[in-house]
Amino acid sequence: MKAPIWSLPIDLAHDVVGSAGPLTFVGGSGDFDFSGRIRRPQNLTAQISGAMDNVAAALAVEGCTLDDVIRLKAFYKDDGSRDGLEVIAALLEPIASDPPPAVTVNPTPLMPFADQQVQIQAIAQRGWRRMDDVRAVTRAVPETHRKLFAHGHITLGLRAGEFIAVPGRTASEDGTTPTGDGIAQTHSVMSGLEATLKELGASFQDVIKKEGYYFGTDLAQWASMAGVRATYFREPAAVATVVPCHALWPRGALTKVEVLALRERRNGFDKYVPRGDSWPDRVWDWPIPVPYRQGLRVRETIWTGGQVPFEPSHNAGRTVLAGDLVAQTRFTMGYIEDILRGFDALMSDLRLLVCYFTSSGTPAETNRFLAAVADRAPGVLPPLTVVPQPHMHSPEMTVEIWGVARSVDSP
Repeated sequence: MKAPIWSLPIDLAHDVVGSAGPLTFVGGSGDFDFSGRIRRPQNLTAQISGAMDNVAAALAVEGCTLDDVIRLKAFYKDDGSRDGLEVIAALLEPIASDPPPAVTVNPTPLMPFADQQVQIQAIAQRGWRRMDDVRAVTRAVPETHRKLFAHGHITLGLRAGEFIAVPGRTASEDGTTPTGDGIAQTHSVMSGLEATLKELGASFQDVIKKEGYYFGTDLAQWASMAGVRATYFREPAAVATVVPCHALWPRGALTKVEVLALRERRNGFDKYVPRGDSWPDRVWDWPIPVPYRQGLRVRETIWTGGQVPFEPSHNAGRTVLAGDLVAQTRFTMGYIEDILRGFDALMSDLRLLVCYFTSSGTPAETNRFLAAVADRAPGVLPPLTVVPQPHMHSPEMTVEIWGVARSVDSP
């Protein structure tokens, strides 16, 4: 049997890359060798280089290169004090083509595996740079960092044909300390995203996935900012995942939001792309009024919202199996299965799984968590991004998981 190009340090069978429709997904690539060992322990810059080599190797399996990457997302071990622009520059170093991909970098206090400093997720589409409709919104690299970047600018939003990626935005994009409270910062972030989408011929109604981060230790803190974000969408809106963060760059940022969207070009005009919907009766609802959905099928891809162990068929915000990570993980994976079934899809159709879970940061806890994931996703696991957290939305809630699956049908 041929050895894998690289592997996570787990005993479970898993893919490192998968495709759904025209999109190719790489999970949490690290500086792993084929046996799952970190090659350059405790060196973030070296590990970024090694992880990007592994992204390239994974993409090659699906006929893509680094030039085909539309969005990069990195979680790196830090308390938020490291200069985020330096991390972005290191991620972009092996990508020469212009415009550069959209990049989100998130500092996190924990990593899933021993000696790991970074994990990198990628979304690519083969040949998008040769498409007729390629648009980018950029800003100049600050003079203080110009020597680090091969390009003189950073991408604030990228449209590759129909697919649009707007990377994570805080209330300050130049490294200065943002002012105001979480509500004011949320308005600033959402207004900035809205302006970028407009420049790309789109709006929040075209968003298919929203991801966000906020400082908080209970659902009341989540609700205050969530209510603001919701005002920028109308029903039926995207699927959404918003989780607590424990560090952000620059210092003083209290929230960060990013979006993925789809907008087609027809007869010279930008048009909304229809989507299918799956929200089984059993799947929970939010405890405040929001316009988001739980599952969307767009073209040949299925996107789920972040699933949590809320009480079934209810919007009271009550958790079930409180504090039990293994039981809550299995339960939450059941919600993902329910949503996929609404599109006649199976867990084996997943091509990306993004997992946030409560942990003290030991590899043993990561393996315990992934074993619970595998209990509800038999066979080969899809590409994985696994983010251990000191805490989730509350002490009772220990997990949030979302995924992307392939679909043989389209709405």
